[in-house]
This record gives sequence, structure tokens and C-alpha cells, in this order.
Amino acid sequence: MAVQLQGDEKQVDCFTLGEGVMPASFKVTVDQNSNQESVEADFGDAAIARVAPVDSGFWWIVLLRAYTHSTGDHSVANSPQCQLGIIRCLNLCLHDGFDTFPTLLCADGCSMIDRRMGIYGYPLDIQSLFYMALRCGKELLRQDRDMGAFVERIDKRLHALTFHMRQYFWLDHNQLNNIYRYKTEEYSYTAVNKFNIMPDSLPNWVFEFMPNKGGYMVGNVSPAFMDFRWFTIGNFLAITSSLATNQQANAIMDLVEERWDELIGEMPMKCMYPALEGEEWRIVTGCDPKNTRWSYHNSGSWPVFLWFLTAAAIKVGRPNIAHRALEIAEKRLLKDEWPEYYDGKLGRTIGKQARKLQTWTISGYLVAKLLLEDPSQAEMLFMDEDMRCRINPLARSSSSEGGNCGSECRPTMHPSQRRSIHSSSCPLSNLHPHQEEGGCCRDF
Repeated sequence: MAVQLQGDEKQVDCFTLGEGVMPASFKVTVDQNSNQESVEADFGDAAIARVAPVDSGFWWIVLLRAYTHSTGDHSVANSPQCQLGIIRCLNLCLHDGFDTFPTLLCADGCSMIDRRMGIYGYPLDIQSLFYMALRCGKELLRQDRDMGAFVERIDKRLHALTFHMRQYFWLDHNQLNNIYRYKTEEYSYTAVNKFNIMPDSLPNWVFEFMPNKGGYMVGNVSPAFMDFRWFTIGNFLAITSSLATNQQANAIMDLVEERWDELIGEMPMKCMYPALEGEEWRIVTGCDPKNTRWSYHNSGSWPVFLWFLTAAAIKVGRPNIAHRALEIAEKRLLKDEWPEYYDGKLGRTIGKQARKLQTWTISGYLVAKLLLEDPSQAEMLFMDEDMRCRINPLARSSSSEGGNCGSECRPTMHPSQRRSIHSSSCPLSNLHPHQEEGGCCRDF
């Protein structure tokens, strides 16, 4: 049904959406005269602020891969309908355009955070999910199809996206200090401050939040802008999909332990941190009465994220972190009747507008519980690190030169070098210099 709805014409006012967009939701309606049922899909035309969902198609691909791994049943993924659905969804994201980055440009409110929260640009949650969907989609595409050119496009984007995210989204204490000392208005291909981030834009809270041991991927990176907020979905999916290196993954979990009260508190766990307050809240959210400080998407605590935390903890071999969080949640969830979210800095109060007996709250708890009982089940969600693009991000944090995407593959320093910088094993080694779009070793 999802693929059938995906293929329907999608129109908002006079504008037609791309063919690969998946609906955010749908409902079954019954004609009163004929008593016939029909499915009515919402592609953003009925959503708050009319934003099309970017994440729904990616989640469909990720869950299809999880089902295939869990059951061993390849017939569903290999069906012509599902193959077409995968191609449509990924093709929508792989079109050439004006972007100079391999990340996806998105509107505010296009994901689980479906209200205005200042995530416009290149939000981490979407980039991690995009990476995971690309890898899952590539794995699920049938090899007997003439898909060579399409798979090559996926490979090139994955290679570029991996390098970009590990290099430019990663933040730890050393890199924070580097940004604090950045020079600005740098020209040429040797610029260190590639995005022209202004040191004065560093928020005061990030210096206290960042521990000496630990790190995380920031919420957004674009020209002259870096969103230093923590986002739970993006960081934990970066771990399970191996978008983050092993070093980064462990550093993320180090940060969770070091900032337990801020991120876990009395109910796991914050969807983002910290909350927008005062004038910043008024400007960024448009005075949204639902996203007041420490509530809902504005740093509310969502029990559904228990399964994200558990999967990430198992992936890095530290299930004790998940056990500890689950014990905290178990003290209240049943008694509080499984609310959608909690309010407050520590997540102590049931959300002001939180609905109770929420399916995804119950499901998040059950999945976390079952994964801890049998960690081998988490394998359906995991991916091994892509060895073609390995860097040492923690070494880069203490260096002004940046990292590289392999032992013999370094970032471009000047256009004249672009034909000889790749090792023979790099997928971009045979590209014509005018065909670099999507390559990982460009100087952004």
C-alpha cells in the first residue's frame, strides 16, 4: 500500500510533489453511499504548515531491510513493487542540483520534529537517516537488475556523505577549542574555517555541556551557521548505521554518561538539548505554544527513544547504559499510563498536551526490553563500518588541517590536484575532472 500511495499524484495547491515522496500518514475512509473503503494519504498537504515528510520514505527502506534480516524472507523486498519504491525514494534524493554538499537540504518541520524548531538546512536527524536509507537501499536492490549506474550514484553519494559528516559535523572539546579560535573570511582552497563559522556565534551553554571526554555530531552545518544543539535521533542512528566511526560512537556514549542528568534525567530521553528560551524561542519557533521551553520537541523527554539508546549502547558494547535508563523509565511509565512525552529539565512532569496510552511509547519500551534480553536481535538494525572512507576524527579535532577519507586519499587543496589525489581503491579514482559531483574529496 505504501508504494501504491507513493506512486499517486501528490499536489499541494498548484504544485506537484516528486514521485518518490512517501506519505507521512494515511487514513481509511468509507463512502456513506457505496460503503466502499478508500485510503486517503497525507503528503504534507494536510500537515501543520504544509511540510512534506522527508523521513517517512527513509524509514520505510530501513524497516524493510530490518524485516528482511530478521525473517530471512527476501520475497517482499525483491517484489517489483518494493524494488520500485526503493528506486523512487532514493532517486528523488540523488538528483543533481545547486548543492555543493552531499547532505540533503530540508525545510523546517520535515521529520519527527514536525513543527518549527530551527532545523531548516541540513538537519542531523535527516542526514543520519538518509545515510542509513542509502546503505539499506543498496543492499536490498536486486543484483539481477540493470542497476549498475544507479548503484554507482549511491556509492558516490555515500562516500561523500560519510566524509562530510565525520569531518564537519563532529564536535568534541578539541574541535570546540579550534572553532573558538577560528579566523574568518578565509578565501582559497586551503581555508581552515571552510564554512566561515563566526566564533562569536558559539553559545555559552556549549562550553559547559561539552565534557573533556566525549563528543557528538552537531545539529546542522551550513554556510556561516552551525547548530550546536544535541539531537538524539541523528546521533544514535549515526552509531547504529556506522556513519560515526567506532571512536566517535564511543565518544557519543561517553557524552551521554557524562551528561546523564541533562539528557536522561528522570525520564529517558531528550529529543534535543538544550531548550530554546526567551527571545530565541519567540524568533525561532514563532511563539509556538506547544514547543515552550523543556516541552514537546523543545527539549521534551520522549520514552520512545529508549530503543534508539538501547540499540546504540549494544552496538558499542555498553548495554549497561541502556539497562540503567530502562530502570529509570520502568519506575513511572506504567503508573503514568504510557504518556507520549514528559516536560521539564529532568523530564519529571507528564507533558502538558501529552496523550496517554501511546503506541510508540509502549513499543519503544518493549523493543528496548527485548533487545537487552537478546542483543543478537539488534543485528537487524546494525551496519558495519564502510571501510572505504575511514578517517580519524578525534585526531582531526586537534589539527587545523582536517582529516582524510583514507590513508592515501586526502581533501583537495587546489583544483589542479583533483586528478591525482585519490588512491587506486577510491571509487572516485577514475572520474574525469569535470565529473566530480558527489565526490568525497572536494574542498567544501
